[in-house]
Amino acid sequence: MRHWIKAALIGAAMCVTTTPALAQKAADYAAAVSAPGRPDDQIKLDAGRKPAAVLQFLGLRRGMTAADVMAGAGYYSEIMARIVGPKGKVIAFEPSQFYENDKAKALWAALTGRAPNVSLTPYPWDQFAAAPNSLDFTLLHLVYHDLYWESAQYKVPRMDPSGFVRTLFAATKPGGIVGVIDHVALPGDARATVEKYHRIDPAVVKADFTAAGFVLEAESQVLRMADDDHSKGVFDPAIRGRTDRFVYRFRKPRR
Repeated sequence: MRHWIKAALIGAAMCVTTTPALAQKAADYAAAVSAPGRPDDQIKLDAGRKPAAVLQFLGLRRGMTAADVMAGAGYYSEIMARIVGPKGKVIAFEPSQFYENDKAKALWAALTGRAPNVSLTPYPWDQFAAAPNSLDFTLLHLVYHDLYWESAQYKVPRMDPSGFVRTLFAATKPGGIVGVIDHVALPGDARATVEKYHRIDPAVVKADFTAAGFVLEAESQVLRMADDDHSKGVFDPAIRGRTDRFVYRFRKPRR
């Protein structure tokens, strides 16, 4: 399950993009993370998540139209907004059942107040949609495994991950990027693994995205943790926040 809900409820690569985007330096990403205004509880996550290194590797640039899918508390939405700048925009897609409460609405009102180039789009869990060829960049941060998860308690229906990825492929501009970050799982049945550990086998992610037409362009080792015990669930206190995570950069071919 997505991490902010659980908590509340229980080198760099230059890329060619499909819209004008200015080259950026490592310092630009660091400045986006360190600029004042972000909530303290999110700042505390930076050391483990390394957002500046991750977003530089994935190729987010000024002027892009970027999506943060299953955005949670908007940790990445706000940082991404600072990187794309006032001529870019970030669309935070959030499953509607996790937005329809006063706390979430207040959180997002504050975030969009700080970052006016962020817009929030609530959607039913199994009905993600975006306009065709509209996105330069999409981030799926620790959430792709949840497409294999279902929960009556949290009103999460069983869904078809391949259908989601096909929809995302159609929404991505030719040459556009999708970044996927998730907890590494041992091989096995994907749904059973997600239910028990909230991890996913990297091979499953590669297969899903390549089947939809994406190309795996690069992988970063920045979040790999050799001492992670893959037989533990990601919320186990012994490893929480220190799991072994893969970072993949997928690209939609230009033709």
